[in-house]
Amino acid sequence: MYRAIGMIELTSIARGIYATDLMLKTAYVDVVSATPVCPGKYIAIVHGDVAAVESSISVGVETAGEYLVDSFILPNVHQAVFPAITATTMPDGIGALGIMESFSLSSMIIAADAALKAADIQALELRLGHGLGGKAYFTFTGDVAAVEAGIEAGKAIALEKGLLVDIEVIPSPAEKLWTTLF
Repeated sequence: MYRAIGMIELTSIARGIYATDLMLKTAYVDVVSATPVCPGKYIAIVHGDVAAVESSISVGVETAGEYLVDSFILPNVHQAVFPAITATTMPDGIGALGIMESFSLSSMIIAADAALKAADIQALELRLGHGLGGKAYFTFTGDVAAVEAGIEAGKAIALEKGLLVDIEVIPSPAEKLWTTLF
């Protein structure tokens, strides 16, 4: 079981691939995602034990140099974050729908982790930059009170950095809407 997640975001795809290679050679971490994202940036997300992620991200940040946009290390990450990033989640049931949108990919991961830890919700998807003009969003479900609590916890994180785009709670989504989300 992985205890930590870390990410670097760069403005150079070439430097991003190079930094990812060094990150993987530096510490025993696994790749969650290493890919170009809109608009012409590159992200590398790794997970592993806390010390390994710290070492890997440190090398990534150093290697990124002037191309670094943002980075983070999140110890004790909620386990539902990983399948949400890879869009491999299937909720036990459906209820209210929560949506958080941010201009920052890293802020959205941290906000999603906070939401998952704050409330009894199930992650649907954590979309990071692909076809979004560099934005990110997180969708999740649960009862209305839980979704609202998750929204408040995640909103606080995104507002801290001033990169929140929007939040929405749909108490009773149309059944046909769910087919567009999976």
